Amino acid sequence: MRRPVALRLLAAGATTAVAAAVGVALVIPHASAATGGVTGYASQNGGTTGGAGGQTVRATTGTAIHAALCSRASSSTPIIIQVEGTFTVGNTTKVSGDSCNTADGVIELKQISNVTIVGVGAGAVFDQVGIHIRESSNIIIQNVTVQNVKKSGSPTSNGGDAIGMESDVHNVWVDHNTLLASGGEDEGYDSLIDMKADTNYVTVSYNTFRNSGRGGLVGSSDSDLGNGPVTYHHNLYENIDSRTPLLRGGTAHIYNNYYVGLTKSGINPRAGGKAKVENNYFKDSADVLGTFYTDLLGFWQVSGNIYDNVTWTSPGSENHPAGPDPQSNTTISIPYAYTLDGASCVPAIVGQMAGANKGLQVSNGSCSPQTPPTSPTTRPPTSPTSGPTASPTTAPTQPSGTNLSIGAGSDGSGKASGTSYGNVQDGNLSTYWSPTGSTGYISIKWSAAKTVSRINIREASGATGLIGSWQVLNADTGAVLASGSGAGAITFPSTSLKKITFKINSSTGTPRVAEFETYAA
Repeated sequence: MRRPVALRLLAAGATTAVAAAVGVALVIPHASAATGGVTGYASQNGGTTGGAGGQTVRATTGTAIHAALCSRASSSTPIIIQVEGTFTVGNTTKVSGDSCNTADGVIELKQISNVTIVGVGAGAVFDQVGIHIRESSNIIIQNVTVQNVKKSGSPTSNGGDAIGMESDVHNVWVDHNTLLASGGEDEGYDSLIDMKADTNYVTVSYNTFRNSGRGGLVGSSDSDLGNGPVTYHHNLYENIDSRTPLLRGGTAHIYNNYYVGLTKSGINPRAGGKAKVENNYFKDSADVLGTFYTDLLGFWQVSGNIYDNVTWTSPGSENHPAGPDPQSNTTISIPYAYTLDGASCVPAIVGQMAGANKGLQVSNGSCSPQTPPTSPTTRPPTSPTSGPTASPTTAPTQPSGTNLSIGAGSDGSGKASGTSYGNVQDGNLSTYWSPTGSTGYISIKWSAAKTVSRINIREASGATGLIGSWQVLNADTGAVLASGSGAGAITFPSTSLKKITFKINSSTGTPRVAEFETYAA
């Protein structure tokens, strides 16, 4: 349960001088980042521990993050920075000091080491401000949302990358984050996660990547071949055009990821790049593996993957798809221990665990392989970056059981409402609640606590697909139970509460919620 603000401030103790100057970085002597063990290639080369063992501070602005870095005794003094709230270009300014090298308008982790940035409390959203890691090592980025970072338009940050690593970077763990854009290069965005100019020993795990023209790359050009190795596991890639990742020259271990709605191409090893691709689930996508847009070939080793409604183009001089029957053309040795989930379990596991504000859950590897569906098929994939798609927490079928929103002493409330909140709990799809604009929130509440683990947001006729990004909140404590985009069935860990809120943060028009259903299981 989230602690009251007053109690959290008392527990924090005295602030440092730098914290007092900006008013937001609080020293918390006994706190620690809630991290599991690092996995994959970031566990090699001496391992990745971030700021473990160092002081813990809390920051609610980008300037406070910079101030915390600059307040250290040296650029390598371990520190854990707990972040909460909304971070923007406007509240991220340069701070000077001997232990830092920061800049305005970007979270700058430059020429430093031994740092953890972890979202806590109600969550952290880096809105239109990117995280730049440069000439740095032993860095952990965990449990944050980075959204709509632009390279053109206003404001701009980090060259349009949500997270970017370059110039002698090693041992980085990017874990349980949500990275998203609202389109491709034409709309001003670049990439969600890029690694270049000698970036090595990185693990990217349990993240959500959504609504972008480019997922990410390893190597910025066909001459930038000194990057990797990188591990990608248990990530969701949803509504991405290409680069999941684009891999130039390096080695990537790619397992137990869920890819849905890749519209142009997916994993793209080229210029000698090598990818070990194991037990992934590819759905409603095109050209999910191969060398594309060049005659500089890459290589792959494949096993245990499921190709569900995947389409493949014909080979050409600069088009070398691995399908329609992907076969290995190399072998790759992995130097660390790991446990594979069966590919058939991946959509459920990744949907429940990947992304920020999911409780840092990880798979225990207990899922065994099941019979995959028939594949490949020829139905076209979904359209590229045309708008929000179903959330990773969206269940494949509608919930069953008793809808707790109707009867059982239930009530409700709404904010920014133009129609009655009662319309979402009347069992009638022809009535609806709607905010006066594109954002707002609607709640269901009870006189006594109910245990809820799933909700179903049904949009009214004529409004399907309008809801964009959202959060599900425990209104008793303010905790974020789930976040994503698109309406539908949403699951989260069972929670006992008296009031639950569906908060609409964006939409492509005025949303209309016909029913807000709640279920115990």
